[in-house]
Amino acid sequence: MNNKSNFLLLSTLLGGLLFNYLFWAEDVGLNLLIYSLYILGITYFNAEIVKSRKFIIYAASHLLAAILVVIINSDLSIATYYISLILFIGFSHYQQIRTVFTAIMAAFVQFLTLPFNVIQNLNSVNIGNFNLRPILKLAKYIFIPLFIVTVFTIIYSNANQVFAHYLDNISTSLSLLLTGFLDLFFVDFNFSRLFFFCLGLILTGGLLLTCFSKKLGDLEQNIKEDLERRSKRSKTIWYQIIETFSGNLLYKKLALKTEYITGIISFIALNILLLIINTIDICTLWFGFKPSGNFSADLHEGTNALIFSIVMAMAVILYFFRGNLNFYSKSKTLRLLAFTWMIQNSILIVSVLIRDGYYIEFYGLTQKRIGVMVFALLCIIGLITVYIKVAKQKTLFYLFKINGHIWFALLLGFSLVSWDVFIAKYNFNHSESKVIDPDYLLSLSDRVLPLLDENRDKLLGDSTSEANRLNTEAISPNIKLQERLDRRIENFGKRYRKTSWLSWNLVDGNTAKHFGLNK
Repeated sequence: MNNKSNFLLLSTLLGGLLFNYLFWAEDVGLNLLIYSLYILGITYFNAEIVKSRKFIIYAASHLLAAILVVIINSDLSIATYYISLILFIGFSHYQQIRTVFTAIMAAFVQFLTLPFNVIQNLNSVNIGNFNLRPILKLAKYIFIPLFIVTVFTIIYSNANQVFAHYLDNISTSLSLLLTGFLDLFFVDFNFSRLFFFCLGLILTGGLLLTCFSKKLGDLEQNIKEDLERRSKRSKTIWYQIIETFSGNLLYKKLALKTEYITGIISFIALNILLLIINTIDICTLWFGFKPSGNFSADLHEGTNALIFSIVMAMAVILYFFRGNLNFYSKSKTLRLLAFTWMIQNSILIVSVLIRDGYYIEFYGLTQKRIGVMVFALLCIIGLITVYIKVAKQKTLFYLFKINGHIWFALLLGFSLVSWDVFIAKYNFNHSESKVIDPDYLLSLSDRVLPLLDENRDKLLGDSTSEANRLNTEAISPNIKLQERLDRRIENFGKRYRKTSWLSWNLVDGNTAKHFGLNK
């Protein structure tokens, strides 16, 4: 135990120094991969953590996400990096956790309990015959009151402007005094960098030091994935939550037979209603569609409404198949109606995809239109898992577990693509059949700058023709577009030269090579 505490605390200190070196005045790139390798290595050599299959899967997933930051360096790949890091910490430090949602909660709990985890580890530190326990016992009398006073000082400063003004003056004076004192001993001392080191220390400690309480890991152990017939006296968490907000209104006098008949009537009515909608869509949208009126607004509003209806459909199915109705002897008809409604909702998703396809055909590709396709894919997966839940009599916990893992796998998969570059390439390649939206393309990330530079003529339309060169009014908007693009390239050059090799990533490297930039 003592050796483990020494190892983790020393690793936290080295990790804080490494964080300070890697990320100070840098963008994210190669530095994130180096930091991740350090965290993965220290966690692997932590004897308390079991090197299970779950550990290997999420360690490999996080390593892949870190590599994608270096190769793709998109906002999505960076977001995936942080999510994968949180999941790795949650699943590696709490091996009994089964869902990604609880893993995220566990990681945040680990950060919140960091001060107590540090004290717990410091209590076990031995340097020869010297240990820190007597000093820490005395520090407890100072640390806890100081922490409480600090919290309430922040609260009172937000509530009282005069108090906040005096507090700001005092903190500024103390900061100047401390900076002047440190300047006597350290030349060019950087107070901001000291705080940055402390931030790195806190983050590294939160990632490496396990919460000494394992109760969160036991939270899901008693939750089952298969439904069981409940007695009238037993109440699930789902029952208690609804009872809290509805005052038992949803359950009062609603016997199993009554609930079955209610479900039959509801699903028959919903199937008829959705059959009408799907018939209209198939006749007017699937075959022989011709845009008319406010085409863009109609497609946009229709798509949003259909996506919302699909989500609500899954909620209705989950409500009726939440309990003993799954075991009712006559529930076969209800299941058949529910399955029919799921199939009809799948047809509705096809209509959503067709709408989105028309949108792309006439207006080009954008991030939101890709988002609609992704959301439609998630709805299909959701319907499949809801079908399994009803057919195999699974619990709501099963849905959270399986969908959480699938969502993370999809997130990792989508991070493999540089979507901004894909969008720009698609729109330029189809510029003859679509109107290029230069404002949208110029709003994309720096990754598309080489493409915009190579396709200036398509970006600016016919502004380069002799007729437009003689027409000042016609070319004026395009001159502004030229200036905006040149300004974007100039700003990229300034940002690129400010950083060192630590911020290197493949995309920025290729962009800099295209424009002949050097650090």
